[in-house]
Amino acid sequence: MRNRIFEIIEKRQRPNAASTSYDILMLIAINLSIVPLMFTQNYPAFVWFEKITVSIFILDYFLRWITADIRLKKGLWSFVLYPFTPMAIIDLLSILPGLSVLSEGFKVLRFTRLTKIVRLLKLLRYSSRLDVLISVVKKEKGVLLMVLGMAIFYVFLTALIMFNVEPQVNPETGAVTFRNFFDALYWATVTLTTVGYGDLCPVTDIGRLVSMVSSLFGIAIIALPSGVITASYLEELRSRKN
Repeated sequence: MRNRIFEIIEKRQRPNAASTSYDILMLIAINLSIVPLMFTQNYPAFVWFEKITVSIFILDYFLRWITADIRLKKGLWSFVLYPFTPMAIIDLLSILPGLSVLSEGFKVLRFTRLTKIVRLLKLLRYSSRLDVLISVVKKEKGVLLMVLGMAIFYVFLTALIMFNVEPQVNPETGAVTFRNFFDALYWATVTLTTVGYGDLCPVTDIGRLVSMVSSLFGIAIIALPSGVITASYLEELRSRKN
């Protein structure tokens, strides 16, 4: 019986009718649970959405837990280790915000609406394309971590330079430029990614020069992970087709 349950709930390369139906049910439940976040008012239907979807999430979590030994293949230890696996933690976090709807005794677990967004991470289990992307990130994590470290260092360096070369008050308008170092970090990050919101900008010639150099190097740094991920993604797709 547990083997049959595992075949239904676990995503397979060649799914049968039962597992396909189960996947569709879970996808509908995940999407329904996110609908209330798109509205400011709490309609009565949303309470039922929450009750139904959380009940489905609890059942899914229970079924995956009782078949953990088949998945992890570590004997009885599998049932102890499973709650600490990444997807099990996501499943649990998806359940907790809705417990107060199912029972008044769980009011202490009334999380913010924003917490429910974690339920979208459950889609990772049902998307083959996201599965490919995760494999690519794991494969290229060394290069990506190096680029991330380079970007963090560059943001900190340019923020430090800008914070010290720019005056605290714009001499022309009297407005505050960078109130604190966090403002400089925010400016450096926005400039590095070439977003350029324009809410913070240099007012001196040397500050503008730093901004120009930062933008040019930012394009190069941002392009590095994009190229690595694209090349590795296409390679992974070709290897899976063969």
